[in-house]
Amino acid sequence: MAYKIAVIPGDGTGPEVVAEGLKVLKAVSEKFKFKYELEYYGLGGERYLKTKETLPDSVLNELKQMDAIYLGAIGHPDVKPGILEQGILLKIRFQLDQYINLRPVKLYPGVETPLKDKGPEDIDFVVVRENSEGAYAGVGGFIKRGTPDEIAIQEAIHTRKGVERCIRYAFANCRKRNQKNKVTLCGKTNVLTYAFDLWERTFREVAKEFEGIETDYAHVDAICMWMVKNPEWFDVIVTDNMFGDIITDLGAMIQGGLGIAAGGNINPNGVSMFEPIGGSAPKYTGMGVVSPLAAISACQMMLGHLGEEKAARGIEEALMKVVKQDVRSLSAGKMGYSTSEVGDLVVKYINESSEFGV
Repeated sequence: MAYKIAVIPGDGTGPEVVAEGLKVLKAVSEKFKFKYELEYYGLGGERYLKTKETLPDSVLNELKQMDAIYLGAIGHPDVKPGILEQGILLKIRFQLDQYINLRPVKLYPGVETPLKDKGPEDIDFVVVRENSEGAYAGVGGFIKRGTPDEIAIQEAIHTRKGVERCIRYAFANCRKRNQKNKVTLCGKTNVLTYAFDLWERTFREVAKEFEGIETDYAHVDAICMWMVKNPEWFDVIVTDNMFGDIITDLGAMIQGGLGIAAGGNINPNGVSMFEPIGGSAPKYTGMGVVSPLAAISACQMMLGHLGEEKAARGIEEALMKVVKQDVRSLSAGKMGYSTSEVGDLVVKYINESSEFGV
């Protein structure tokens, strides 16, 4: 059986980094003997400027038949902010019920972190972000728009079902990681007293089903402080959509930057989408200077999700060699190699190694 993978290269540097991820995918598929089929979709800013379409229903229906989606980046300087994000990214997440955003925050040896006296042994945790509700549900409106009396309303939606399945996923992920065996709820119970009352009650109830896993709670502002001061305290953090969006970018910085950070939009029983979490970086388009390692990490996450654990481990081991032995920096133009040369290095280490993850 061949995995059916939808590829959305997207905008800016997205096609460049996705090309390197697919180069690595080909290498590990040959090494670990699995098959896949690719279906490309030209979604993004250029298509929108030509057709005024973001994500046609016909394409959405095709995506629902895939085993996974591999995304580069969405965002175009000539398209008003929000159009592509809502019309493509959020539509895919909501329509495919990708209710988990999974963000590993892991510092590899050889990668610089801005945190003083912290190393790989200190920075290795996961953020589980609710991905389909909260402030991103799109509920709101205007009254007297464009007048001095204008009112803007933006509501956050939290359902028991949405909250519980997110929290349950976090505990299950913690058990699978089997590291510190600790889940921390990130919220704001002292201000958002209705939403996080629901989150906290559900968190306590679900925790009873996972014996041996320690639980903790911290306000989101405290989480931000402790991620900087004591990141070693965390194992799995679970939170709502907006807080998760914020703290995962902080997580990306402490693990070395957007050049290596990847994430998954997960439907545990359906089609999931994997992507580097950096933007489209239009000013670097076509220059071959951006790190493809985040896109390669996204490929690694995708294969792990599909059950190809040895292949996923193979990519991670090769990636770790590259950042420890070869690239000087993950910043654009400072790697010491071009985008494609970094991809070649990952492939080289995959081909040179006899066994991974066994």
